[in-house]
Amino acid sequence: MAVWVVGGTTEGRKIACWLAEQHIPVILTVATGYGAAVLPSLSYLTVVVGRLAVAEMDAFLAQYQPVLVIDATHPYAREVTINVQQACQRGGYDYIRVVRPKSESGDWLTVDSATEAVEVLSHTQGNIFLTTGSKDLEFFARLPDYKERIFLRILPSRLSLDKALTLGFPPSRIICMQGPFSQALNQLMFQECKAMYVVTKDSGITGGFPEKVRAAKEAGSLLMVLKRTEEDGILYREIVDKVQRYFPHIGGPV
Repeated sequence: MAVWVVGGTTEGRKIACWLAEQHIPVILTVATGYGAAVLPSLSYLTVVVGRLAVAEMDAFLAQYQPVLVIDATHPYAREVTINVQQACQRGGYDYIRVVRPKSESGDWLTVDSATEAVEVLSHTQGNIFLTTGSKDLEFFARLPDYKERIFLRILPSRLSLDKALTLGFPPSRIICMQGPFSQALNQLMFQECKAMYVVTKDSGITGGFPEKVRAAKEAGSLLMVLKRTEEDGILYREIVDKVQRYFPHIGGPV
C-alpha cells in the first residue's frame, strides 16, 4: 500500500513527510542528492535519488506497485510529468497531479521559452540576474557577453555549480542559495548586482514569485518571466481529500 511521490519540490517534500508520519509507506523520488539532504529521517519514508528514464519508470512501478502516484514535480518540469503520466497509464496505476496556481498578469514581460528570453536580451545592454535554475543555462550561455552580463542564482548543489562553471560562468557571478527568498533579500541582490533585467519563472507563491515581482519593481529592474505550460491537476490544499479516498483513516492538514 505504498505511495510514490514524484518530485523534490516543497509540496512534494511536505506530502511525502505527511504520509510517512501517518504510517503510510512512501517512496519519494528526487532528481539530486540535494533534494534528499533537506529531508528528515522518517521510518516510513524511502528516498530514491536520480532521474528516471521512461523505461526505468516502468520498472520502478513494477517493483514497488504503488497504490497511488502523486506527481508534485516543478511546474516547469513538463517532460517528467508527461513521462510519469504515460508510465502510469501503461501500468494502470492511479495518478494525481499537484499543480501550483499561475500568477495573474502583472507588470512584467512574458516570454515563451529560454530561447526567446535570450533573443530579447541579445538586443539589450546591462546586467542580468538569472533565477531560472541550472536546467536552461546552456541557452543563456549563447547570449553575447554572457560572462560579463549575467549573475546566476542556483541551488547549492555540486551538479548545478559544476554545470555553471563548465559553461564558463565566472565564479564571482554565481550565487548558490536555497530559496524561496524574501522581498528584502531579493531586492538587495538585484541592486547589488545592478541588474537591469531579472529573468525568472512563475513559480507561484510557494516558489517566492510575488516577492521577486515586488523586489524587481523596487530595484528598478525589468522582470522577464518564462511562460508556464497549461496543465490540469489539483491544488496542494486539495491533496488531503484526494488521498483520504485511499486511506480513510488519515487526517490533515498536510
